[in-house]
Amino acid sequence: MKYVGCTGHQALHPATRRNIVRAISAEIAGMEQDQMIGLSCLAEGTDQLFALTMLASGGQLHAIIPSDGYETTFLTERSRETYMALLHIASDVSTLSFTAPSEDAYMSAGQEVVNRCDVLFAVWDGKPAGGKGGTADVVAYARQKGVEVRIIWPPESRRA
Repeated sequence: MKYVGCTGHQALHPATRRNIVRAISAEIAGMEQDQMIGLSCLAEGTDQLFALTMLASGGQLHAIIPSDGYETTFLTERSRETYMALLHIASDVSTLSFTAPSEDAYMSAGQEVVNRCDVLFAVWDGKPAGGKGGTADVVAYARQKGVEVRIIWPPESRRA
C-alpha cells in the first residue's frame, strides 16, 4: 500500500489545470503500486484535481477535512459540489477537531496529510505561501519530516 499526499495552489489557469492532471496521472502511473491511497483536503483547485485523478487511476481516497464548516469556504457552487461528491466517494474521512475554518486548521490538515503519506505531490510554483498553511508551508513541513516531495509545475504553468 502506498500513501500519496497532495498539496497545491487553488487558483490555476484552465490550461494549467489540464497540464497538472496529465502530470499527476504520469506520476501515479510511474509509481507501479498495486494499491494507492490518495490523501487530500479536497480544497478547490489542486486538491480536487488530485483526488479525481487518483480515483480515475484506480486508487482510493482518504479525505482530511480541516474543520467543521469547511464546506462554507468554497468560492463557487461547482467547487462545493465537487467537494461534496468527493467526500461521499472517499473510502475514509478524517475531520480535524477545529470548530471553524482557519489558517491554523489548514496548516494542521496539511501536516496531517504529510504525516500519513509516503510521498507528497506538490503542485507549486516555488513562491512563498499566501497565508499560514499554504503550499510552501506544507512543502517545508514535509521536507523537515523527511517525506519525499515531488514538485509538479509543468512548463508555462500559471496561477489564475
